[in-house]
Amino acid sequence: MRWAILSDIHSNLEAFRAVLLRLEKEKIDRIAFLGDIIGYGADPEMCIELLKKTTECVVAGNHDLGAVGKSETTFFNAMAKTAIEWTANKIWKSHYDYLKELPLIKLLDDFFMVHSTPLYPSQWNYILSEDDAAYNFHFFDHSVCFIGHSHSPQVFILKNGDNLSTIKSTHFFIEEGSRYIINVGSVGQPRDGNPDSCFGILDTEKREFRYIREPYNIHKAQQKIIDAGLPKVLAERIGVGY
Repeated sequence: MRWAILSDIHSNLEAFRAVLLRLEKEKIDRIAFLGDIIGYGADPEMCIELLKKTTECVVAGNHDLGAVGKSETTFFNAMAKTAIEWTANKIWKSHYDYLKELPLIKLLDDFFMVHSTPLYPSQWNYILSEDDAAYNFHFFDHSVCFIGHSHSPQVFILKNGDNLSTIKSTHFFIEEGSRYIINVGSVGQPRDGNPDSCFGILDTEKREFRYIREPYNIHKAQQKIIDAGLPKVLAERIGVGY
């Protein structure tokens, strides 16, 4: 089976649509989404609606639960808080109910899916270093833990139970006996210096994973943010990938 693993759309409809068109070409069987459908961007309603139509495997992100009062937003920076308050007043009642019921984790075959970390997923911590990864490997039993949240693609591999390293390749095979934490990056707001949408494709039969970068109409997404009256810096940052 060929899975597309997406995360962090952040109300960027142009990016999401471009990714879905790419998935048609890739002949994907199923889509999994790792949280943060909304926040920052100008199209929360359409992004939620499109995700509901295309994706059954969805976990909650901090922006999703923050918009419906199920997670604190006091730790959000000023721009993120402004955007999530705007979003909360924008989404439909049916979307509010949908977001409120999203789970924090999904377990599928040999894959653990969560927005932030397997340890205390509702605390929205990050896995950014090998030290972070080493600690979090203790809190799931699956071969692969897929995450988002930091908006930056990153892969940690644990071999023989104690040999931890980082994989730099954008295309690799899941080795028998090894375990992985894979951050799939962000569809709608990459922060690794590349503004193109980022996501992963997993072939479970070949045990093959690869990252995909997909360009989209960034200017249109930026203009929508500005026209909505959201902070201008939210438009600027998607143009540079930071």
